[in-house]
Amino acid sequence: MMTPSLPRRLAAEAVGTALLAAVLIGSGIQSAALSADGGMRFAANVLASVLALAVLIALLAPVSGAHFNPLVSAAVWWTERRSGTGLTLRELGGYVAAQLLGAVAGAGLANTMFERPFLELSGRQRSAGHLWLAEAVATGVLILLVFGLLRAGHGGWAPVAVAGWIGAACWGTSSGSFANPALTVGRALSDSYTGIAPGSVPAFVLAQCVGAAAGLALVAVLFGRSRDRVPDDARELLVR
Repeated sequence: MMTPSLPRRLAAEAVGTALLAAVLIGSGIQSAALSADGGMRFAANVLASVLALAVLIALLAPVSGAHFNPLVSAAVWWTERRSGTGLTLRELGGYVAAQLLGAVAGAGLANTMFERPFLELSGRQRSAGHLWLAEAVATGVLILLVFGLLRAGHGGWAPVAVAGWIGAACWGTSSGSFANPALTVGRALSDSYTGIAPGSVPAFVLAQCVGAAAGLALVAVLFGRSRDRVPDDARELLVR
């Protein structure tokens, strides 16, 4: 199969990230309006988000790899930088820009659909050591999962496995598993249930970066430093 053009791949990353952000933020607004029970609100928000993530990965993986996350894109570049089959630095920059723009657009779309200002800064402070640790764990396991699946030749399980881990991590970590710098920025632009104050964003993103680095190190420990041969259909999920 021919590799889609870079503009098409960037469009897929922007659209996918925007729709994911819109569902994540919109379901948070909707659940907060419909239920006073905190557990019900959280369950509804998590369910909508993981369903959207699985569907969007399945839909857009053949186009761009369906990263929707700057750290996944950066890990693809890093692991394939010597093989010539992954992203170039130029493509990585395009992917990250598309994901960030998509997250901002998705936040604005969610706000607008619920009669809020297109963009509004969140006042929800999330700043504590245990939250940063949780973000590192959630992100590290996400990277381990994605690249472990690829090296094991099970890349076709990515839509279900990634959505499954994010859903589990939402419940099993104190931060709620943002695990994505682009979505973290998008969530800072909605003063709603799923928001994060802009001042809390840098530490969250730094923790996510540390977690991603740890995840890549675990991939090397558990699966070896040299990439095993992976079937072409599995490689298509992340490398184009």
